[in-house]
Amino acid sequence: MEKSKVYFTNFRTIAFGDSLPTKLKKLIKKAGIGQIDMDGKFVAIKMHFGELGNISYLRPNYAKAVADVVKELGGKPFLTDCNTMYPGSRKNALEHLECAWENGFTPLSVGCPVIIGDGLKGTDDIDVPVAGGEYVKEAKIGRAVMDADVFISLTHFKGHEMTGFGGAIKNIGMGCGSRAGKTEQHCSGKPHIDADLCRGCRKCQKECANGGLIFDEAARKMHVDQDNCVGCGRCLGTCNFDAIIFDNDDAVELLNYRMAEYAKAVVDGRPCFHISLVVDVSPHCDCHGENDVPILPNLGMFASFDPLALDQACADACLAASPMPGSKLAEHLADPHFHDHHDHFKNTTPESEWKSCLEHAAKIGLGNREYELIEM
Repeated sequence: MEKSKVYFTNFRTIAFGDSLPTKLKKLIKKAGIGQIDMDGKFVAIKMHFGELGNISYLRPNYAKAVADVVKELGGKPFLTDCNTMYPGSRKNALEHLECAWENGFTPLSVGCPVIIGDGLKGTDDIDVPVAGGEYVKEAKIGRAVMDADVFISLTHFKGHEMTGFGGAIKNIGMGCGSRAGKTEQHCSGKPHIDADLCRGCRKCQKECANGGLIFDEAARKMHVDQDNCVGCGRCLGTCNFDAIIFDNDDAVELLNYRMAEYAKAVVDGRPCFHISLVVDVSPHCDCHGENDVPILPNLGMFASFDPLALDQACADACLAASPMPGSKLAEHLADPHFHDHHDHFKNTTPESEWKSCLEHAAKIGLGNREYELIEM
């Protein structure tokens, strides 16, 4: 198979030179976005608007740069994301839009409408067949995402507490799933809580949307209601004391497999283009209402027609970079008792795993892990 082309530019600028949004425009044009017929077409630009309190999400300026290029090509762009399955500021379309506006994503600032892909309550989805799917036969995707003629992913590449990193495949697969679709992807493994390690702080309970965590007032300990828990892993990323442990060792791998198959459902059968920015590489997802010190330096902008090659290129760039001083990653590596996995993502969150996602994506024909990096 011929290598996929991935285009790259760094974040360096010079005085009186191009701005970063202008560099992004030049990058995606060089990568061939103009080859897509967008004249009069509806173009979905899928991105993450950031949870309230989090400030590591992509700035609206980057979204406007992509929307401007789409309009230059005659397209009708809109920014979109689907509702979340957990409490927070994005669990229904009204709160989701208010969150997007507060974080700077308005039609005035980004130059196009903002539409929540799965409707008011996260129930406006469509069953989309997954060609070659082994774990998902029909993915539940937000209707507005599937109604678009052209699909573009604009991804903040960062760490993730379960999947190692959040890249293009996660942005597409998990992000485009409706609330029911997200639940389906997460439904494999359920955690238990080590009572000896639980401090009774109850922070994890605030992240649970499903009544899956029950607090024992007498013992001052949390425990998991296995009937209500959907295995989403939000609690795992919240616990600072390693008290939450997944019972199914394959839970993350199964999540990765389903996520890759959901991504394939979104992109199959229509023109697609993918952009990832490795910037403000927080250790956890932008779904958190906070963000920690970046684990890695700002590395650059990447673009490709192949989402798998894009994720592989971003991951390779991250693994070759040096950890940021004072970060969670650097602190782990400085601990003489810490086991070095020789993998920045796993060293940041040892419970996470990312390689199975890329392996399965290649297996089902989502893209190619072999790529040619073309620097601009």
